[in-house]
Amino acid sequence: MEGKRIRLTVINDLSADQRMLRICGSLAKAGYTVELIGRKLPASGPLAQRAWKQTRLPCFFQKGKMAYAEFNLRLFCYLLFRPIDILCSIDCDTLPAGWLLRRLRRFKLLFDAHEWFSEVPEVISRPKVQRIWQWVERKLLPGVDGAYSVCRSVADAYQETAGIEVGVVMNAPPLAAQRRHEAQKPHVILYQGALNAGRGLEAMIDAMPKLDLQLHIIGEGDLSAELRLRAIQLGVANKVKFLGWLPPEALPEHTAAAWLGLNVSENLGKSYYYSLNNKFFDYIHSGLPSLINPFPEYLRMLEKWKVGICAESNPESLVDAIRYLQGNPEIYRDMELACLEAAQELNWENEEKKLLHWYA
Repeated sequence: MEGKRIRLTVINDLSADQRMLRICGSLAKAGYTVELIGRKLPASGPLAQRAWKQTRLPCFFQKGKMAYAEFNLRLFCYLLFRPIDILCSIDCDTLPAGWLLRRLRRFKLLFDAHEWFSEVPEVISRPKVQRIWQWVERKLLPGVDGAYSVCRSVADAYQETAGIEVGVVMNAPPLAAQRRHEAQKPHVILYQGALNAGRGLEAMIDAMPKLDLQLHIIGEGDLSAELRLRAIQLGVANKVKFLGWLPPEALPEHTAAAWLGLNVSENLGKSYYYSLNNKFFDYIHSGLPSLINPFPEYLRMLEKWKVGICAESNPESLVDAIRYLQGNPEIYRDMELACLEAAQELNWENEEKKLLHWYA
């Protein structure tokens, strides 16, 4: 295993991808030579020093089909003559380059599915684009040497689509990331992640006039300007704080100080419906109960650990759930204890063993 060269490819700019930081860290610690390759974006800042190599490929196109095509072409050219023992394509948007290189060269090709790519909202709203990604899933995935995903539902979907075995490596934090939960006052509802459609953010801001607490939002995205304007128009700008993107190491402090986590997506497609978000685990490891959408993966978790309360992505449901917890502090306390119990099983130390199995 010593010296084996692993290159992992993503289409983001590397800086805020917690899953890839964990994966690369575990592989480097296990003795592999690791390179994480992504895309240089106009807003990309400097990268923190890591125990593995980080490479950003500059691209002319930033959006649309040409952006995906250009990145895969640049990725192909970059890797064509570099030594590779294992190449891992992260999601379908980097798989074409990996698949083609695998046809030309001798190395092992792995696939890591962070989501059901052909079923994300941005794709299913455009039938022609969706057919392209469905073709990629159907035709290219059977050519990989191994595959794993973030949750069982997405793994099952790809197993059925491609007829291959797909394992599960959940994106749970390490136990060392646990923080003592001490909710500050006034109480804070915390959201961390991309500010994109379907994340329940509009509904949560709409609910704020009826709630006596604050909403802290960590992240940026397509809805950044719209959400800020929405808070102003509803007269709740003083209760909604936008913190922007924060480095991963700064997140646990904010999470541990919150009173309730927000993890309520809309059912905008099968990818969202079968998701198991990073923030679900981050809240658990901070002892933070959360508002959770009643989707299959979360219902499966809640059967074993009562780490939160289900709520739909609409203002009325959110207000009802929050007021219920405000009026039942003993139930809230039980949820805090359930988070601590769940973290003992849902942690990166356990998931790392599954990860290393695929690379071994």
